[in-house]
Amino acid sequence: QVQLVESGGGLVQAGGSLRVSCAASGLTFSWFSMGWFRQAPGKEREFVATISSNGEYTDYRDSVKGRFTISRDNAKNLVYLQMNSLKAEDTAVYYCGARYTRATLGLRTPEYDYWGQGALVTVSS
Repeated sequence: QVQLVESGGGLVQAGGSLRVSCAASGLTFSWFSMGWFRQAPGKEREFVATISSNGEYTDYRDSVKGRFTISRDNAKNLVYLQMNSLKAEDTAVYYCGARYTRATLGLRTPEYDYWGQGALVTVSS
């Protein structure tokens, strides 16, 4: 049974930093690219960042480039999202997703095979 469990969410002031983590189990982690998505109240889930199965390639939505960094540790089955210079508009539930390795990185929710339950990140202005 595949499980993705996010942790590290919380309340932070604007301009601050936070790191969310996602622990994967029940799958061969190195076969999957991983992604972070977020969903704000009343809005659709949107792409934030993705990383290839070996960590060589990454991609980000434009609004987080230069502020967020996605990384992974295949030995520990963990993927991270380091978020710096946080803004109020970054407030959302952050979800990690796993996508069985394909030639391209996944930027849309239907492209992912498994999802975690989410971690709430609240940025106060």
